[in-house]
Amino acid sequence: MNNLRFAFRQLYQAPGFTVTALATVAICLGANLAIFGVINSILLRPLPFPQSDRLVTIFNTYPKAGVENDGSSLTNYYERRGNIPAFSSLSIFRDFSEVVGETGAAEQTEIMRVSPDFFATLGVNLAMGRTFTEDEAEIAKGKGAGVAIVTDAYWRQRLNSDPNVLGRDIRVNTMPRKIVGVLPPDFRFLSSEARLFLPIRSRLEERTPQQRHSGGGGTHMIARLKPGATMAEAQSQIDAHNAAVEEDNPEAKMMTEAGFRSLVRPLHAEHVRSIRPTLLLMQAGVFFLLLIGAVNLVNLLLIRASGRAKEMAIRRSMGASRAHVVKQIMTETVLLTFVGGLLGLAVGAWGIRLLEVLGADRLPLGAHIAFDGWLALIGLAGAVVLGIGIAVPIAWFNLSSHLAHALQSESRTGTVSRAAQRLRHGFIVAQIALAFVLLAGAALLGLSLKKVMAVSPGFRADHVLTGEVTVPFSYNVRPFLDRLLEAIGQQPGVAAAGAITNVPLSRESGKTAVTPKGYVPPAGESLHGHYLYQVTGDYFAALGIPLREGRFLTSADSHRADRVCVVDEDFARRYWPNGGALGQRVFQGSDSDDAKLFTIVGVVGAVKQAELTEPQGQGAVYLPFMDSDGINIFVVTRTSQRPEAFAETLRKLVRAANPDLAIDNLRSMDTRIAESLIARRSPALLAGIFAGVALLLAAIGTYGVLSYAVAQRQREIGIRMAIGAQRGQIGAQFLSLGLRLLAAGTILGLIGAWSAGRAMQSVLFDVPTLPVPTLLGTALVMSTVSLVACLIPARRATKVDPVIALRAE
Repeated sequence: MNNLRFAFRQLYQAPGFTVTALATVAICLGANLAIFGVINSILLRPLPFPQSDRLVTIFNTYPKAGVENDGSSLTNYYERRGNIPAFSSLSIFRDFSEVVGETGAAEQTEIMRVSPDFFATLGVNLAMGRTFTEDEAEIAKGKGAGVAIVTDAYWRQRLNSDPNVLGRDIRVNTMPRKIVGVLPPDFRFLSSEARLFLPIRSRLEERTPQQRHSGGGGTHMIARLKPGATMAEAQSQIDAHNAAVEEDNPEAKMMTEAGFRSLVRPLHAEHVRSIRPTLLLMQAGVFFLLLIGAVNLVNLLLIRASGRAKEMAIRRSMGASRAHVVKQIMTETVLLTFVGGLLGLAVGAWGIRLLEVLGADRLPLGAHIAFDGWLALIGLAGAVVLGIGIAVPIAWFNLSSHLAHALQSESRTGTVSRAAQRLRHGFIVAQIALAFVLLAGAALLGLSLKKVMAVSPGFRADHVLTGEVTVPFSYNVRPFLDRLLEAIGQQPGVAAAGAITNVPLSRESGKTAVTPKGYVPPAGESLHGHYLYQVTGDYFAALGIPLREGRFLTSADSHRADRVCVVDEDFARRYWPNGGALGQRVFQGSDSDDAKLFTIVGVVGAVKQAELTEPQGQGAVYLPFMDSDGINIFVVTRTSQRPEAFAETLRKLVRAANPDLAIDNLRSMDTRIAESLIARRSPALLAGIFAGVALLLAAIGTYGVLSYAVAQRQREIGIRMAIGAQRGQIGAQFLSLGLRLLAAGTILGLIGAWSAGRAMQSVLFDVPTLPVPTLLGTALVMSTVSLVACLIPARRATKVDPVIALRAE
């Protein structure tokens, strides 16, 4: 307790040092807590299901056809269910946005359609009621057409927590659905915002071998491993099962050429796979910031310890043991970092709110991000460990000095020992090197973001509003779209309006095999998957997609018997590199019957469909709208006014065209582009902030060490000036010291930046491993800031008055 009171008194008597040290710890530790809070919520925390580490996902991949994840199919589900010994349960699900509510008051709501064993696979028991039955999943049985399970939130908010809710009807897609179950309050599946769950219903003909490879990326499969079963066993059994069922498949050779395989992956890890490298990179960045702060704090404490060296020597000469000295130093540093850690908790909580503003809540599992007691405990424990780590060099410095030397040389007018100099200078070099690496990393992320933003999406995003409409199974989509697009076109300020089954950058990017008639892939290649959409109205004009040759599709094409299509220039270039795509005929899947061929009537510009960074050459095919039951449609409107201002008008027009339908997911294309860049913009912005703090800390550290060197050598400076040394020589000496430290730190920083650049390649876009201009720019910024930090104490050294310096002794 005496040590604690003494430490508190020492810190209280040095307010400038204490405030600087506390701010350093709070900022560096708080930044680490904020990023770790995101990593803990997304990467580390288990999914909220019993034994969630046994949950896996299975998806079909066709890498040689350009399709990395095609989900699974209904056939896969029914063939594999009960036939994979490593699985205790297997299920499928689909995410949709569907129409819920009464006529005139319906709204788009997130809905998940699931197989009957979905909740059993997750290990979730309903709070009320039951799950779905097998009969409710089969259309041919004529049962279960209207059952639903609701979330606890929907039950409370929309059904007023009705205790007699079971058996009550709700209206989904204009059809009554009887509620048969209510989920527990804490249930949420991955990142889904689904509030209602319906059974996946299918006909027997949809489960045939011919439909085995018709996943399209929309149907997802999950399974639970049996106790003792491993991922490798499950993968081996899936491979063997696929080989057995593909034996009689006439398309087996084509699937083999496409590299077909069904992969088994951990559900949690696969769901967050896309964001994992970025989050780990951010954690590495803030850890570097913490190291820089720790080094800065060690330097400040070393300077302070140098000023107290004589005091420590006197205490040791009067009988204080080495253990007592270590204990006192440990108490002071741990007290300092612990209080800084308490402030860091506030910084961390604020940082998590900032991350949510920057879009962290839209990352996979981002809705689970929270600053909780566990995170606070980790932060305080980290503060204590930081204090202990910082105390080690300070204790070594105090105990390694000889008493006589300390009493004679470590006074205000003496010359600091070489060991103390080397220690402080070494920490300054480390600080500059770490700051250089962090600054270079931020520059690389900024350069990558700049190059991504410079990529043309293939359309004109300005003044374009998009919205999503679900047309139920009971409606014919074409008459509705004809009425809606005609009404939109009559509104003032509307230049063009159209509709498509999937708008660019909507996060849905399934592909389908579309092949020209008579095309034979070169040896070693396979048929390729391409984007396939249905369009109507003036879609291409509304989105500003240029016409390369031929003509656009129009609404009239959806009503003609002629089967026509438009392809993009990537598709045309792949199959007809010398031109001549117009008039060619293509077919979907493996059905090359002449009656089902589509004739190409136009070639349009290529559009970035999935993301701005997707490789060129993906290829897209646009078909007229056909008779489709149950389909999601994106309405695209180009208007002269601000797109968001037209949103309410569009809602009313959809309601007028059909009172049973509603439009949602209303966003301008500029907003969709911005949202697609969240995973790149936010890290770049945060890295820039961290680099700025690191630069400031490095400057403070360099300035502090050189200023202390000037103060400690004031008597020496006075003597040298008294015997004829010029002020310029004195200033040059200290400036030279600063420049040597800067050069050493920069060389180490360049090596570290090169290594960091190699490690960051997976999250960078079109940035070389060794971007010389970026590294030179980083060196220039680092040198400028450090030079300013060196010049101030060097100039102070030239202002020393020899008479005053000598009289002070």
